[in-house]
Amino acid sequence: MARKELRGTRSVKILLFGKNGQVGWELQRSLAPLGEIVALDSDSSELCGDFTDLEGIAQTVQAVAPDVIINAAAHTAVDKAEREPELVRTINALAPGVLAQEAKRTNAWLVHYSTDYVFDGSGDKPWLETDATAPLSVYGATKLEGEQLIRQAGCLHLIFRTSWVYGARGGNFAKTMLRLAQERDNLNVINDQIGAPTGADLLADITAHAIRTALQRPEVSGLYHLVAGGETSWHGYASFVIDFARRAGIPLKVTPEGIKSVPTSAFPTPAKRPHNSRMDTSKLQNTFDLNLPMWPAGVARMLSEVLERSS
Repeated sequence: MARKELRGTRSVKILLFGKNGQVGWELQRSLAPLGEIVALDSDSSELCGDFTDLEGIAQTVQAVAPDVIINAAAHTAVDKAEREPELVRTINALAPGVLAQEAKRTNAWLVHYSTDYVFDGSGDKPWLETDATAPLSVYGATKLEGEQLIRQAGCLHLIFRTSWVYGARGGNFAKTMLRLAQERDNLNVINDQIGAPTGADLLADITAHAIRTALQRPEVSGLYHLVAGGETSWHGYASFVIDFARRAGIPLKVTPEGIKSVPTSAFPTPAKRPHNSRMDTSKLQNTFDLNLPMWPAGVARMLSEVLERSS
């Protein structure tokens, strides 16, 4: 009997790359009910999880023979990427292309995460999956090429474009704002980049839900936008975080008036950032029968966890 026919009645074997990243860490939790997980990172010893070793990761897929491959690994240091474009291309484009070729060969699903950086950030309308791409940076260009190589391979795939990802584990913008608010009287925060802070836990939970659907309905294979509901600026995000901390009784130096709005031009960086990171998630919600929570709910839950740990 073909493997596809068995998927509905037995546990699924999942190969996860990037297990120690924010999304990879949460995926190990959300995917556990689906079946066996083989989780790797770049320094894994028995099997290769290093995306600079293209032959090695192909051999890993062949050895594990998974039903689902999940790529939560990427080069995400956006400014550093401008200085090492070939390395970034290997990790963000060529390696996902290899995974896609192996997925096609074995009839496995490939789940991959992409980014709003594939767009130029113009206008003020939420981006659709069908909108023209025009990346402004090496990071954006390599993530777009990764998407293209996956589609060209012709494997069953779910590509989730997301943005402004945070997690309770590891560093993130909210934690940085909390620290600075305790150290400084004034903060300058960008007000002309608009998006939706999206939790790694939300991404992981939606991924698990989508995989369950995909294993029964191969026609859902494709590209989806996945971000939390609503929108804000980095300034609005920072203000929310600091207000939450103040109401939780955290001693802060900065006052609400001390959180200053500034344009992107106030912080020159090697890589250009998109101003408009709004993403239309209608396709995702309709296909998988989902309702995406508004961004403040997830940020508040993450902050509660972070503040509880530090108290």
